[in-house]
Amino acid sequence: MNKSLSLVLGRAAAKPMKSLGDWTGKAIRLSDGGFWGSWLGGQSSSGKAVNVDNVMRLSTVWACVRIISTSVAGLPLGIYRRKADGDREDARDFSLYDVIHNSPNEDMTAFQFWQAVVASMLLWGNAYCEIHRSGNRVVALDFLMPSRVDLEVDDNGRLEYWYRPKKGPRRQIARTDMLHIPAFSIDGRVGMSAIRFGADVFGSAMSADDAANGTFKNGLLPTVAFSVDRILKAEQREEFREYVKTVSGAMNAGKSPVLEQGVKAETIGINPVDAQLLESRGHSIEEICRWFGVPPWMVGKTDAGSNWGTGLEQQMIAFLTFCISSVTSQIQQCVNKRLLTPVDRRMYYAEFSLEAFLKADSAGRAAWYSQMTQNGIMTRDECRVKENLPRHGGNAAVLTVQTNLAPIDQLGQSTDGQAAQAALKNWLGQAQE
Repeated sequence: MNKSLSLVLGRAAAKPMKSLGDWTGKAIRLSDGGFWGSWLGGQSSSGKAVNVDNVMRLSTVWACVRIISTSVAGLPLGIYRRKADGDREDARDFSLYDVIHNSPNEDMTAFQFWQAVVASMLLWGNAYCEIHRSGNRVVALDFLMPSRVDLEVDDNGRLEYWYRPKKGPRRQIARTDMLHIPAFSIDGRVGMSAIRFGADVFGSAMSADDAANGTFKNGLLPTVAFSVDRILKAEQREEFREYVKTVSGAMNAGKSPVLEQGVKAETIGINPVDAQLLESRGHSIEEICRWFGVPPWMVGKTDAGSNWGTGLEQQMIAFLTFCISSVTSQIQQCVNKRLLTPVDRRMYYAEFSLEAFLKADSAGRAAWYSQMTQNGIMTRDECRVKENLPRHGGNAAVLTVQTNLAPIDQLGQSTDGQAAQAALKNWLGQAQE
């Protein structure tokens, strides 16, 4: 349902509320992206227009979005079944498992799908996927570009979803058929876009890049103005400008220019060193990383502290804890709420396997397996399964505990079974006597 929104500006707060139509001469809908883009601050204080397309041209933004989205997409998302004893098991036979773990739709793999979902959350603040069902069973998820999804509100304040395809009219998607995953949100329903709220930071970074590119385009030469000792006519000014172009070309070619009588060259503008251009660009990297929650060293900005082994490991743990986990938790809960029925949620749930990060650390993975098997938490067969190795069977499927402290009279007895057999033989010998 299309509605005008009410807005109060300045002193108008004390007056009856007016619709945006009263301010602009027409009714404004939530779907009018052009109006809201300018009204809500698509322009930064540096004068740069900030949107997803030009912000992604910043190398730091590209790196942050790529690192977070590919890291989350690379984690296995599975469905687990709760057992009566509180244990759980893989529910590979559950229909939703194949959709979210292998093939969400006919065009995308699971990695491509979740990568696009996370990138949308980071850039637009929301990710939208249309749910396709056969009966009560989810059979496919179609990723929707957030720029083509319009949010509106019905009479009861509930969100309505409208999609604008490349071809054909706009159509409404039922709430039950929409997987809406918001990023950071203050109302619990609609996520907040880092690009919109960080427009000043991104705009400043783009302005610094433009200044640097202009300096290099100039051949690292300062801006030069020419003063003459006479008043020139309009045609003389044009002729002199052509002469200046010739002089500039000679300077770029390594030739010394010749200035005629009465012409002086003067440097204007600020030297890049005095403007601290390099320092400003370095600060922009840290600012952008702060908006996305990525340590600067992960996008190539290192210092002495970030190269320290133990410190680097702790920063990596912090990145997984405060950045990656917040994204995976949001996706997991939205999948459980939107793709599972209330009855299914009593037995099944979706969860990312964060253990996959250990795949790149062979030493850490070996230490973890050793601790898990020696303390009776996992069997050796369970470890082999995680390494994509076949089960060995036999004692490899038995939980074992390493015993370091044992009575001295039990030394040499490798297992409790051997000790029992020795005790039985001793008892039988005594009985025969």
